[in-house]
Amino acid sequence: MVKRREFLKWLAALFTVIFSGCIDKRDTTNKNQEIVKEGEPMKRAMNSEVYVIKTNDRGLGIKELVKRLDVGSFSGKKVALKANYNSADSFPASTHIDTVFALIRALKEKRASVVLAERSGMGNTREVLEEMGVMELAGKEGFDVVILDENSEWVLEKQEHWKRGFLFPKVFRDADAIIQTCCLKTHRYGGHFTMSLKNSVGMVAKYHPDDGYNYMSELHSSRYQRLMIAEINTAYEPAFVIMDGIAGFSKGGPDTGTLIEPGIMLASRDRVALDAAGIAVLRIYGTTNEVSAGSIFGQEQIARAAELNLGASSPDEIEVVAVNEEASGICAAIEGELQKK
Repeated sequence: MVKRREFLKWLAALFTVIFSGCIDKRDTTNKNQEIVKEGEPMKRAMNSEVYVIKTNDRGLGIKELVKRLDVGSFSGKKVALKANYNSADSFPASTHIDTVFALIRALKEKRASVVLAERSGMGNTREVLEEMGVMELAGKEGFDVVILDENSEWVLEKQEHWKRGFLFPKVFRDADAIIQTCCLKTHRYGGHFTMSLKNSVGMVAKYHPDDGYNYMSELHSSRYQRLMIAEINTAYEPAFVIMDGIAGFSKGGPDTGTLIEPGIMLASRDRVALDAAGIAVLRIYGTTNEVSAGSIFGQEQIARAAELNLGASSPDEIEVVAVNEEASGICAAIEGELQKK
């Protein structure tokens, strides 16, 4: 039991800290987490910003977006980068090599040590990365590349709709920060759309190294596929995600489809908000019946991710921010689509 004198000393010290301004509300909240007070429902601390820049210059776009994200220094930190190299098909099927280059340069300016880790779903990963120029760029820019299907170490993650859970790579688990860059496109194999949440599938092992169990076969044959996609994202939290929407697929995908050219790049710390904004862009340009149906937060990937507290849970929690004047029109259109029921 705490003695009265000790308690009074502790109380006096607490008041001193409070009135000296040493307690900062920012230390106890996070825009992607929820704060709980006794007797009150869980509420988000603040809105999730999605930054949008109108540009066809990936170097400029990424520089300006990273500046708005205000991520600070990564000095002495190991940053794991996940791009979108599901196949050796050219952008927007796969991450444009200029996007990787610009991200590497931006992270190096923040003094990060970068490793790009990838597993392709439609092709041999090493051959895909060779063909797409990633291995050559790694040699020139001095970052490491990890081929996830080649002797990687894995951590078992359990989630409701995965029969045996799924294997998540230690290279991401051991990183100090994870950065993701995704494309803007639909998915004709059951995902409905493939952006930030779906891009995380390329982190998961295809086969179990001991018994050969095929996790991707389970995923793509399951009626819970879109819920399972969202559940993969519980295994990590990105520092930020950049979506290359300079072009995209409004139908088809992920390797080929109906080409659209919004001429924008988007970024957020909140992958749910980012994907919601991406869906809005697809709807603006005219997309599939599945992606057009219902409210954006009624889409199964988004709804499950929100349920798992991975980010925004409604359009009201998203702020779409135009980085340049040219983006103001598309930002207003995105906000309009987000609010549709």
